[in-house]
Parts: sequence; structure tokens; C-alpha cells
Amino acid sequence: MKTIIILGGGVGGIVTANELSNHLSGEHKIILIEKNSEHTFAPSYLWLMNGDRTKKQISVPLKSLLKKNIEVINEIVSEIIPTEQKVKAGKKEYSYDFLVIALGADLAPEKIQGWDESIHTYYTFEGAAKLHETLTNFSGGKVALVIASMPYKCPGAPHEGAMLVEDFLKSKGIREKVEISLFTPETQPLPVAGPELGNAVKSILDKKGIRFHPSMQFNSVDTKSKQLFFNGKDTYEYDLLIVIPPHQAPPVIRTSGLANANGWVDVNPATLQTKYENVFAIGDIASIPLPGRWFPDKPMMLPKAGVFAHLQAEVVAKNIAKEIQGEKADEKFCADGYCMLEAGEDLAGFAYGDFFGEPHPQVHLKQIGKKWHIGKVLFEKWWLSPVGLKKAFYKNLLQTGGKLIGIPVKL
Repeated sequence: MKTIIILGGGVGGIVTANELSNHLSGEHKIILIEKNSEHTFAPSYLWLMNGDRTKKQISVPLKSLLKKNIEVINEIVSEIIPTEQKVKAGKKEYSYDFLVIALGADLAPEKIQGWDESIHTYYTFEGAAKLHETLTNFSGGKVALVIASMPYKCPGAPHEGAMLVEDFLKSKGIREKVEISLFTPETQPLPVAGPELGNAVKSILDKKGIRFHPSMQFNSVDTKSKQLFFNGKDTYEYDLLIVIPPHQAPPVIRTSGLANANGWVDVNPATLQTKYENVFAIGDIASIPLPGRWFPDKPMMLPKAGVFAHLQAEVVAKNIAKEIQGEKADEKFCADGYCMLEAGEDLAGFAYGDFFGEPHPQVHLKQIGKKWHIGKVLFEKWWLSPVGLKKAFYKNLLQTGGKLIGIPVKL
């Protein structure tokens, strides 16, 4: 009997656990440790923000998404000891044969100089709900969306957020009373995807009257005078401030001996194995360099996105199962990623490509349309469905739709 422990119950953790259950016999033990008993679907936080979803619609019991033979422990992971093949959670210690770390990235708004509770974010479940209330009561003025620092989860979410805020205020009939600006330290939207995609997204923002401010390194905020300060740049006044907070690895990673100089976990790009044998890291916590450079002075890293956590989880789970069964662990992560980019009015674009492409990532944006928005809705329904027939139904719809438009949907 082998014991596989998975740390984290987000996309990566759930897919790893279920995939292991599919490939291993019941004699082996699969344990998932996650602090929350409820699972919320992060891609739908944007819809919670603009009132298209309620909290109940995007939150389900974690166990409903997992196969029955998976043991779930709702505790905070307090220590990882890879040299002894042990982890500690709550008051207990657990030994493992294989460890998969899928703890994601923590938000660290406290790192922002001047941060207080008047500042909004839709990068959390509660934050998105709070922002919806504020937008509902907003009567006009300057709206500032600020990317505080790099890296951050879901490279398209800041731009989607700006467009959905614009759409919501337009539906309220106050668009002419509002100025919307998006500030980022990046040189263009989604720089990892290259100029073609960046210019396409910039064009969409321009058409919606959203002011895009690149190369703006956020320094601090004064919430009393409602002013933003950027390194070496003019100040900017706002009436409503929405921030994508700094991201960092969870504390347990930073004290485990697994973290690199930037706090994330270095892995083999193909197998996701860390420097420790039989210890893997997937999703937002993993640090994976990309080939080539769109910008000479800026090395590129694989974006922190759910689609990659999903694909990595499948690779790791299959390789662990093969190794346990005495087969060659030859599955490799290929970094073919995609994303539906919400643009408001029930429209979305579809970005897809090979992020390991040479000499640069090869990423393209399909024309905005309703079908991509419908695809994102179906994906949400599939993900939140309980394990069983209902999930299979939505999976079939998604894959059939993908074949009809010539894009393979891997789930």
C-alpha cells in the first residue's frame, strides 16, 4: 500500500486526487488536506462582482467534487518535512510515499503601503461580493484598477475586471459619469503572450473607453485624500479603488526548504518534480521558466492559471500511478493553455496557444463572441457539478462544442 498526500483543495488538488482515484486500486491511500470544507470557483468571482452570480451559486462542499475513496482532512498545513517524508496539519503528523503540493498563492494586501478596508478587490470570494454592493451604490467618478505587483494569478483577470465593471456601470446608465483606468507594471496586457495578443486586448479596452496605463509601478495609496502614487510617475486621484494585491507563497512553503529566492517552488517543467524525490508542486505555487523572451530584459515565467494547474495535476497523477504500478512514468506537461476572456454584454474572447513554443510562446485570440461566454458558463457548470452523471453531461457538452469549432477541450 502506498500513501499519496495532496496539499490544497483548489483546481490542482482536486484534479490530482480524482485522477489518482481513477488509476489506482482501492488498496492505496489518497489523502487531501485543505483548510476549507467549502470550495468556491475563483473564475466566477468576476460574475459575483457584477451581480450575475450569488455566493451560493459558486460555492459547493469540497467533498462533492471528490471521489468517495479520497480522505479529506480540513486542517491548515503547518509544516512540510520532505527529508522525512512527513507533513503536519492541525495537531497530527502524516507520512507519505508521494507528496503533491497544490497550495496555490496567498494574497498579501498588507504589503501595500496605505492599505485599508476601503480598498476593494475581486480576487477573493468575500471581496467580490463586497465590491458588488459598492458598484451597485456607485453614482459616478474615477474608478482605478491597479495591479500592485508581479506575479499574479490569472493574467487576463485584471482586464476582464475592468471590462465587466464598465459593462455594469453602463447597465446602470451612469457610464458617461465614470472614468475607468487600469494601471499595471507590465509594458502591455498579458506580456507573456506577446505583442499580438497584447495589442488585441488593448484595442478592446480602447473601444470600451478604458484607459490603459502600462509601466506603472505601484508605490502607495493615501485613502484619505484618495490618491495613488507610482514610482517616478504622476499621482492619480480616484473615487473607487480596486486592487489586485501582491501574491506570495503560503508561509509553510517559505519555511519548508522548498522555496526558491522568490518564494515559489522550482520544478522540472515536464514532470513537476521538486528537488526532493517523489515530491511534486503544481499550479500557482510552482515556478516554471518559459523559453525565449518577448522583451530582452524580462525573463518569462509560466502564468499562474487554473488551466495549467489542471493539466499539471493530470500529468503528476498519471506518473505517480504508473510508478506505483511498476510502469514507466513518461507523462509530460506540454503547457497548451487557453482562457475565455470576459468582455461584458455576455461576450468573451478565447485565447489559446503553446506556452512552451519556440522561440516564444505562441498564443492567439479568437474574435470576441457569445459562444466563448457560453463555453465559460458550461465550464463553470461542469466544474461545480458533483462527481457523477451530471459532471459527465457538462463535460460532453464542452467537448462536443470544442470539436465543432475546431478547438480540442481537454478535461
